[in-house]
Amino acid sequence: MPGEQLKDGELAEWLGVSRTPVREALLRLATSGLVVALPGRSTTVSIIDERAVRDARDVIAAMHELVARQITGRLSDDDIERMTDANRRFAAAVAADDVGAALDADEELHRIPVAALGNQALEAVLDQFEPLVRRTERLRFSGDAHASIELHDELIALLASGDAQKAASVAFHIWHSLPADDVADD
Repeated sequence: MPGEQLKDGELAEWLGVSRTPVREALLRLATSGLVVALPGRSTTVSIIDERAVRDARDVIAAMHELVARQITGRLSDDDIERMTDANRRFAAAVAADDVGAALDADEELHRIPVAALGNQALEAVLDQFEPLVRRTERLRFSGDAHASIELHDELIALLASGDAQKAASVAFHIWHSLPADDVADD
């Protein structure tokens, strides 16, 4: 919960690990804006900042646009099939109102072309900014996800067909259409 204090010792005990990996994980979460770490004091779950979400969403949209532009026509048949399968699982999860499964399938679908491109700098940018956007998606998941199913199908078809400009446009739209306002924690 936002504002909740996180204690590395308690987390380490709960997870059955030493404090070192917990501290490293908390530092990564702080870099992504999911927690606020005050050295020597405390770490707390952050309050969602609408501007930070909007900024992160814009960066992610641009990165996925770049991925689509560069990977279109280069994905293997297996990559396309895995994306199609992930979208099927996404659709089933949306129909079942299973937020966790839907977001997992969505993340898998979008990570396939990113991984296939192999641009480590781009992956690092996404690793930094996606957690904040995913957090807000989890909080605000709604029936609007049905539109994403069709957009995913369109993106997959465009990536396979070789139309880089249209694929890039759809990829950007998928991410940029995510709401970035009215995302304050309840």
